[in-house]
Amino acid sequence: MTRWLYRLCVGWLCMMAISTQAATLLDKPLAQQLVASNPAQRLAAIEALGQAATPHALLVLRALSQGTVFVRPDGEVLLSGDEITNVLSGAVVAALPDDAKRVALNNRLRGALQTEMAYASLFDNSKTVKLQAAQQLQSVANPARLSILQRALSASNDSDLIAAIELAIASASLQLPDDQVRLVAIEKLGQSGLGQFKVALTALLQPSVDGSYAEPQVVREAAIVALEKIERQQKLQTWLGNIFFGLSLGSVLLLAALGLAVIFGLMGVINMAHGELLMIGAYSTYLVQTAVSEWWPAGFDYYVLIALPVAFVITASVGMLLEKTVIRWLYGRPLETLLATWGVSLILMQAVRSVFGAQNVAVVNPSWMSGGWRVMGDLVISYNRIYIFFFSLFVVALIWVILNRTRIGLFVRAITQNRRMAGCVGVPTGQVDMLAFGLGAGIAGLGGVALSQLGNVGPDLGRTYIVDSFMVVVLGGVGQLAGTVIAALGLGTLNKLIEPMSGAVIAKISILVFIILFIQKRPQGIFAPKGRSAE
Repeated sequence: MTRWLYRLCVGWLCMMAISTQAATLLDKPLAQQLVASNPAQRLAAIEALGQAATPHALLVLRALSQGTVFVRPDGEVLLSGDEITNVLSGAVVAALPDDAKRVALNNRLRGALQTEMAYASLFDNSKTVKLQAAQQLQSVANPARLSILQRALSASNDSDLIAAIELAIASASLQLPDDQVRLVAIEKLGQSGLGQFKVALTALLQPSVDGSYAEPQVVREAAIVALEKIERQQKLQTWLGNIFFGLSLGSVLLLAALGLAVIFGLMGVINMAHGELLMIGAYSTYLVQTAVSEWWPAGFDYYVLIALPVAFVITASVGMLLEKTVIRWLYGRPLETLLATWGVSLILMQAVRSVFGAQNVAVVNPSWMSGGWRVMGDLVISYNRIYIFFFSLFVVALIWVILNRTRIGLFVRAITQNRRMAGCVGVPTGQVDMLAFGLGAGIAGLGGVALSQLGNVGPDLGRTYIVDSFMVVVLGGVGQLAGTVIAALGLGTLNKLIEPMSGAVIAKISILVFIILFIQKRPQGIFAPKGRSAE
């Protein structure tokens, strides 16, 4: 028993010694150098912390960047955060002494601090932090720090992180005297396809003042090959990026046009207030975000999922109210419907300005929609656009099921093909009209939720998409769901392919001319309507 107690006491004392040693953030000479009046000494201390690349060094460097390092006249150095800590003893101080002065940094020290924080961050616990640090160090070529990069590489087991660190090593290796090492580094940089390395590779090809080349021919030839690889990959990335962003724009147009395809395509109503229904869906998302942030902060990442049914119900209710009070009395009178819904759009915009103000409101992406996926080289696809693309396809599938596999869908198709005959066989045409209008408005609300994740939400949000939505519906074929999908994705992709060559305005004009010429040749759109309504 006595021996067991003795071992327990010895173990406890060892643990206390280890914890005390771990609590010491800096040794005294380095701490004094860090707060010295001479900027050169502070720069040397910052570089020493970066070379150490330990969690304690990273903690001190982050405190310096945040301006929370203080020094007292007696040389005591304190870190102010959740707790005030003495960097030498690790002891927690109750309050910041009155004689403590903040350690100031000049621009040179701030620049060095960011670089040294990146080196130290290579050993952070977070994969995201380490990956960002490695990507930052790719453009900071310092062959003297290759040992740190090698140490980080040997401690990494993630493929993305390993690839990022290897590129940082290759970038730093360009300044080494060994030509074989540099040739390997040049090939690695060329295979990356990243445009940020073009400057360093081009510098290898520059002649000196007397016209001779500082680099041997084999290095220059390797640099030329690497630059050609990067150029080819960047052209490929540009085309792939344009296609993706075209599909992304097409998915946004699809969400904006789907509701219009139901209202205009199936019911023949020119609803100029459709853009404002998109706006109402976006503002519904903003309200849900605000409510979740205040009452359920832990569930902030789920507010978009909550906003989807909320926006659908609100916009569908507004749509049914609009149909019952205004549209119902104007069926068969397209000009009057256009003017009436245009007036309604002005009323809705002014109502939103009165409630929320004329300024845009910010809707923040949840964490799972933030960031992007690096496909290759410089091509990064944002997660929010990926989710919106697949969400638009899901909405299309949902509408198809509603129109083709439900009773209300059967009634809508019957009214579309022959309204009088449908009424004669007992179809409640008035009720179906209201529900169909509500469905189209609710789909516009879902589109507003998606649009809120791509930018700020303002009273003029709907006007941006109303004209394009009508073009999509007309080009695809009135009342044709498949045509709407093809037209939206096709116009979005075509717009993004033309835009880099001629600019956004010329791209819009070109698409409009294309639609006019297409309609002249095929007035019924890509897919012609069927039934008596087509006559």
